[in-house]
Amino acid sequence: MSAVMPDEGLQRLLEFALNKSSQGNLKLHLFKNNYTPVGGSVLSNFTEVTLTGYAAVTLTGSSWSIAVASNVVTASYAAQTFTFSATGETVYGYYVTDNGTAKVLWAELLGTPYVVPGGGGSVTITPTISDLNCA
Repeated sequence: MSAVMPDEGLQRLLEFALNKSSQGNLKLHLFKNNYTPVGGSVLSNFTEVTLTGYAAVTLTGSSWSIAVASNVVTASYAAQTFTFSATGETVYGYYVTDNGTAKVLWAELLGTPYVVPGGGGSVTITPTISDLNCA
């Protein structure tokens, strides 16, 4: 599935672009509830992973790659690997928040939910947002 930008995320990104709000670095989180992101999604719709070894990752602003092709803008970040030392949860997707972690900027379901195996495991996420039409 491709990433979904909820209304609150679009509003927040416009605030950043217009210098109405200070942006800071973004944060990458994993969610464990079987939820499909939609335009009206808010932070409380996502249940963050709590497995041993998990922590949200700070995405440094200068490390993003942004490209335009065929009038579509795509921003991507290097792959981030989350390693767990325990089992007991399924990772359904990821969401990206603003620096204060109060607003979901975008979220995406994994193609296949990742069931953390006995003894732990890891999942790799490449945060990407695209389909921003600039035509």
